[in-house]
Amino acid sequence: MKDNLEHTFKELENQFDIEEPSIGHFNRFEAKLNSKPTSKKSFKLFSYAAVAASIILMVGVWMGASFSNKGMELAGISSEMEETQSYFITTIQKELSTIENERNTTTEQLINDALLQINKLENQYQLLTLELKESSEDRRIIYAMISNFQQRIDILQSLLIQIETIKQLKTQNNENYI
Repeated sequence: MKDNLEHTFKELENQFDIEEPSIGHFNRFEAKLNSKPTSKKSFKLFSYAAVAASIILMVGVWMGASFSNKGMELAGISSEMEETQSYFITTIQKELSTIENERNTTTEQLINDALLQINKLENQYQLLTLELKESSEDRRIIYAMISNFQQRIDILQSLLIQIETIKQLKTQNNENYI
């Protein structure tokens, strides 16, 4: 191995670039190192990816609530429960679209955390639909399903309040600087 390496260097001996760089090269190189790179392309790509992921999540929540074929939905119990389910789904979708319009770099983490909580509640709801399918007369399951919808709405409303607070703080800070 050592012989191969020495042999390779001997073959390349006169091919190395040993010329001095032009005057000012080191200063230009140091200036490039010290400058902060602005990667607007990666930020734009990240923001588009975040919006796309949120839209996919919203469609998933909507499809999960509307077209679940594994369990039994509230709508399958009675017309009143169908109205209740429809109300909750419509409200959740409206809140999600409002939140998506408020998405920016400051609110990104808050929104993503809230959507993770919503996703967990959606998974719990899917389990409740399976339980409801097994015993459609158990009121505890029906109450748990309604409570699940209410918890999702509470999370979304709390998120909107937090976003509004952030916007007010930014406005106050900006007014103080003027």
